[in-house]
Amino acid sequence: MNAIIDTISSLWLNSGFAGLFAQPKQLIMIIVAFVLLYLALVKKFEPLLLVGIAFGTLLTNLPGANLYHPELWDGIMHHTKGYGEVLLEGGFLDILYIGVKAGIYPSLIFMGIGAMTDFGPLIANPKSLLLGAAAQMGVYAAFMMSVALGFTGPQAASIGIIGGADGPTAILLTSKLAPELLGAIAIAAYSYMALIPLIQPPIMRLVTTKEEREIKMDQLRTVSKTERIVFPIVVAAFVILLLPDTAPLIGCLMLGNLFKESGVTDRLSDTAQNALMNIVTIFLGISVGATTVAERFLTWSTIKIVVLGLTAFAFSTLGGLLLGKLMCKLTGGKVNPLIGSAGVSAVPMAARVSQIEGQKANPSNFLLMHAMGPNVAGVIGSAVAAGFLLTIFR
Repeated sequence: MNAIIDTISSLWLNSGFAGLFAQPKQLIMIIVAFVLLYLALVKKFEPLLLVGIAFGTLLTNLPGANLYHPELWDGIMHHTKGYGEVLLEGGFLDILYIGVKAGIYPSLIFMGIGAMTDFGPLIANPKSLLLGAAAQMGVYAAFMMSVALGFTGPQAASIGIIGGADGPTAILLTSKLAPELLGAIAIAAYSYMALIPLIQPPIMRLVTTKEEREIKMDQLRTVSKTERIVFPIVVAAFVILLLPDTAPLIGCLMLGNLFKESGVTDRLSDTAQNALMNIVTIFLGISVGATTVAERFLTWSTIKIVVLGLTAFAFSTLGGLLLGKLMCKLTGGKVNPLIGSAGVSAVPMAARVSQIEGQKANPSNFLLMHAMGPNVAGVIGSAVAAGFLLTIFR
């Protein structure tokens, strides 16, 4: 009888349940995982990635699972361990996380985005590049505020990139500069991207007048096939020569777009848009969720990141709108300032918000294609901002 009791006792002590109640922080993170799953599955907040992040959060915080070991990655960051030790000593999530740390997953996501993106509106209206650049104002505003709140330069750069509204870029930059903040920054970035239809409209109505929102814009010119093919090649060469650290993101983005526009690589374009994109999204989500270890996630820094992320989004929206208003004045009222808010990188959600707000002011207003120009420019702009910050702080 004693042997049976000892066996049951041993099973209990070695189970995750015993550790669960001994570590309340892990229990809190498991509850956080359930909340994130609710937001993704029920509220549909960026479900394609947030489901993976939430489940990764659940797995990494289950006591006894030993799927992710942050001490291994601390060793790699301080050059006392190598990837070989991760393969030998690490768990399942450690091995998947190599793709994040090496920048593989975000870059491949960008290839899929490129294959799904139509750069025609940007080519037809090159001035859209300026709106995409202006919408990066939130990156630098949040960076300066982060430094003022005590974050280091690399940490502040990683927080600031949330303002670019580009999840893969935020993940890539943070994995290089401040991996200890990756979970908080990724969750903040994708949560706010999902909330763009709630965050942007009040700012748009505050900054613009009703008359400005009613402005109808002329139809964009037709872009030739040659222009569509040449564009990704020229942009890749120019931007990478200017900022070599942008090579993984810009190179994959433009390669994906070339697959789409060339007309001779339809199978590759389809794979990049669908099969490859889906596979990498699964790996990326779970890997990012793995970094939300209770002891490192439940800190005051996480709360600061959530607040600074919202600030970054607001300033990015404001920057695009202010330049849109200036362009409206300089063109004699030919540019609707609302398209400036689409300069953030969330494609095509931000462009749709501009369209919706424009139609509320003027039911005959069709701004979607005009807004897509700044929107896709924002994808390039966020990658350039990340490359610039990497060049400075790495």
